[in-house]
Amino acid sequence: MTDAPPSIEQFLARLCGGLITAKDYVGYFLNEHGEELVFAQRRGEKTARLWHSDADWQLFRVGDHSIRVGEVMDGMITVSGLIINQPEATWLSSCLAASRPLRRR
Repeated sequence: MTDAPPSIEQFLARLCGGLITAKDYVGYFLNEHGEELVFAQRRGEKTARLWHSDADWQLFRVGDHSIRVGEVMDGMITVSGLIINQPEATWLSSCLAASRPLRRR
């Protein structure tokens, strides 16, 4: 008998410690510093969930207008109080756009 490998949702849930199921749209990103980010959007929820390894896998709720530039300091990019870099913001923006139809309006 062969054990099936874990699904991507199971793998990401173990990685970040969050509740992620096959019902979620998920995304994963590894930045240039080796830090990992996990994104999950559940159908019908108003916001998505974001975890960042550099923030000790703290859960951040994110939505279409969460990414901010220059609110804390000129040129700094933040999302729900978390400082992120340009590649992370680009990835997150793509995840939010791809999962937009799943969010409740």
